[in-house]
Amino acid sequence: MRKKGEMFRFKFRSFKEYFLIILGIVVAGFGLKGFLIPNGFIDGGVTGISLLIHFITPIPVEILILIINLPFIFLAAKQISKNFALKTFVAIVGLSLCLWLIDYPLITTDKLLISIFGGFFLGAGIGLSVRGGSVLDGTEVISLYLSKKWSVSVGEILFLINIIIFSFAAVLLGIESALYSILVYLTAFKTLDFIVIGIEEYIGITIISEKSKEIRKILTRDLKKGVTVYKGEGGYSEEDSRSLGLDILYTIITRMEVSRVKGEIKSIDPSALIIEQSLNDVSGGRVKKRALT
Repeated sequence: MRKKGEMFRFKFRSFKEYFLIILGIVVAGFGLKGFLIPNGFIDGGVTGISLLIHFITPIPVEILILIINLPFIFLAAKQISKNFALKTFVAIVGLSLCLWLIDYPLITTDKLLISIFGGFFLGAGIGLSVRGGSVLDGTEVISLYLSKKWSVSVGEILFLINIIIFSFAAVLLGIESALYSILVYLTAFKTLDFIVIGIEEYIGITIISEKSKEIRKILTRDLKKGVTVYKGEGGYSEEDSRSLGLDILYTIITRMEVSRVKGEIKSIDPSALIIEQSLNDVSGGRVKKRALT
């Protein structure tokens, strides 16, 4: 029975992942063919390179997306995992087929609407695919690889790559198109971030107070939050370190709860030290995450 249950969960998880990938492909294709391609706008990464080449040559964009991404798929198989590389290959082939076979309607020719909604649908499609365990653009793979080689962050490498792409776009397509394309990229990036991280942004709160017991009661009893307690002591002077034993509290809340939590803490101890830290991902424990899946 246990093996059957595990097998069912595995099959369900695989189904959900490929469903998200397929949905992401269709949504990203809508962003590309319904907004960007008919109006001569590009995005960053491999997608942007493919669109840029497509606009100055007769080569179909679906062929370019597939060919340019292939080296990054092989790199992903070596550097990340074969399963991830397989899913990414399926996703990119699916996107190419989607662009080739589906006749998306032209939605608008307004440049601002194209930049905002084209970027939104493209970013949403990429984000859904990432939630399914793949990517639709190989730039992240090469950035991850180079970050290990050069000891620089992935974000810095992506920024450099996209600066080069948009510089070429300014020369080949014109400065105005390049500027609108940057807006496409920024919109897509924020949408991707929103979908991958989830609806709620989580904040880690560290509280240092002489009234930690009272604050802990408020957090656990009234606000229904899990709390981790660290033992600490004052370090400002030797007298502090000898006499001031403290319970340092740590809890995780959503950004929407920050104001209320800080208000409750300050009502107990106005001099309490509160440290906030944005968290990229949270799972397990007492954190209830309202994600998109």
